[in-house]
Amino acid sequence: QVQLVESGGGLVQAGDSLRLSCAASGRTFSSYAMGWFRQAPGKEREFVAGINWNGGNTYYADSVTGRFTISRDNGRDTLYLQMDSLKPEDTAVYTCAGAESPFIPRRTTMYPYWGQGTQVTVSS
Repeated sequence: QVQLVESGGGLVQAGDSLRLSCAASGRTFSSYAMGWFRQAPGKEREFVAGINWNGGNTYYADSVTGRFTISRDNGRDTLYLQMDSLKPEDTAVYTCAGAESPFIPRRTTMYPYWGQGTQVTVSS
């Protein structure tokens, strides 16, 4: 299996940017489709963005399209989420997840491997 550790969260103001990282260890990172999810207080965990094994395909939730960019560096076993033009409604715990899949899953149940999450707080 693969172990995932997120970093890069923090407290920022609306309109600012943050870049989250997800470092992978264990089995071959490059064989996994990867996703970013988030969970705000009192809400269910939701899909934010996903990327296939080689970075050739990406998919975004409508709420972040045009503002967030997912990418990966298979040589460094690391997944990224560049978040620009942040809004207060982006406040949540962000978690990366991995799946041995040729496509990009969007349901949480399709991802067997999860990190511990990193808090992102956007003030107005």
